[in-house]
Amino acid sequence: MEKWSLMTITVLLGLIVRWTVSFGSYSGAGKPPMYGDYEAQRHWQEVTYNLPIKQWYFNTSDNNLQYWGLDYPPLTAYHSLLCAYVAKLINPDWIALHTSRGYESQPHKLFMRATVLIADLLVYIPAVILYCCYLKETSTKKKIASALCILLYPGLILIDYGHFQYNSVSLGFALWGVLFLSYNWDLLGSLAFCLAINYKQMELYHSLPFFCYLLGKCCQKGLTGKGLVLLIKIAFTVVASFAICWLPFCTEVEQILQVFRRLFPIDRGLFEDKVANIWCSLSVLIKIKNVMSPQTQLKLSFAFTFLTLLPACIKLTLQPSLRRFKFALVSCALSFFLFSFQVHEKSILLVSIPVCLMINEIPLMCTWFLLVSTFSLLPLLLKDGLLLAYVVTTLAFLTVCATFFSIFEKTSEEDLQLKSLSLSIRAYIPSFKAFPKIIKSLFIVSLTLMGILTSMSATLTPPQKLPDLFPVSVSVVSCLHFLFFLMYFNAIVLWDSRNGRNQKKIN
Repeated sequence: MEKWSLMTITVLLGLIVRWTVSFGSYSGAGKPPMYGDYEAQRHWQEVTYNLPIKQWYFNTSDNNLQYWGLDYPPLTAYHSLLCAYVAKLINPDWIALHTSRGYESQPHKLFMRATVLIADLLVYIPAVILYCCYLKETSTKKKIASALCILLYPGLILIDYGHFQYNSVSLGFALWGVLFLSYNWDLLGSLAFCLAINYKQMELYHSLPFFCYLLGKCCQKGLTGKGLVLLIKIAFTVVASFAICWLPFCTEVEQILQVFRRLFPIDRGLFEDKVANIWCSLSVLIKIKNVMSPQTQLKLSFAFTFLTLLPACIKLTLQPSLRRFKFALVSCALSFFLFSFQVHEKSILLVSIPVCLMINEIPLMCTWFLLVSTFSLLPLLLKDGLLLAYVVTTLAFLTVCATFFSIFEKTSEEDLQLKSLSLSIRAYIPSFKAFPKIIKSLFIVSLTLMGILTSMSATLTPPQKLPDLFPVSVSVVSCLHFLFFLMYFNAIVLWDSRNGRNQKKIN
């Protein structure tokens, strides 16, 4: 009873922080003609309500795709339509065709913020609470602390309740998938993840770990017996899920092709804005977009992405366990973020949420990563006028993690999950015991550097010849951090010797 009372308080704290952030500014507020993501979400409600389904993804006189054309999968469109029906009941002007473009008012802002909160309450927050409540071999205090830290992760709060998006829906579905797989409910896990992909195509970042884990599990059971039956059931679940989601668009082949063209717009280029991935960082030295054709960029990004995620996927397929599955979610998503084509800065959330799931296991490294991921969003948050919200939520998150997990003390090789790697190194360098000191020193230097860059970005005016000095600096510094974390998480996966037994409860 006490546990659930504390969980209730934890959820209330998470909701209070979310709603407080929602009082701030949002993407594109008062900035015509395109405004921002807030207007994009409102516009999708306008389009889905006023136009027939067959026109949602097509450029027409009533649907100018250059003005925030719908470019997410069908579930996002259905969600927009549902919100539009509610908006119509409150104020039809909010979704009036053409005339509602750029609509801004306090009542409408309240409505839009409420839709995010309701989606959060229905999908994401329950998954977080259930995940934390059933953590294996964990005290009640740690379960509460894990839930609090996950719910207070500033990156997701600032993007969904500040900038304005519905990332918690797709991430929540993915988390439900992890939760179901943890209890061997493989069909429900597959269904939940299919819903995640059909809400946001960026969930493909997590697709290979789901696929490899389930394939490895089927292979373990035997592909001529129970494993084959399970594989067929999973395949049927996936096909049926996609078929139902896409059914209204299956009337014509051109409909399906047009949706795919909108979901994967290759012509947009290698990256957008100042994203903290390798291609944007390298562009400081080499203008990749100018020296390579889009086709070459696509092939290059595919090659690097595939090669960097391959080790974790192979290990997971050959030795499937929930522990390796969670680490693979992180390493694969991070590979996609760093090396794949058409990456947005907000895609770092796809790495951050799996990292959140391991904050109980590796508190220092997970806290560090989550702080860096939020820092990487700084240029976007400054543009949206969310500096105060960024500073307060980040400091609050760091304080909570430091208080409940004693992150500054959890620096031993065991705490860092680097014992196996250290033993391998000591086979060649017997005196090597430097990991704890190195990690702790790097963490302090990292916090200092992020603090300095945040202050400079917020208070100083860049030179006229280098107008993007601070955003680029934030991106490059964040990218270097992410490369380090990619090596770190892959090292854990590759040197992991645990066999993942006793998986009835979440590892």
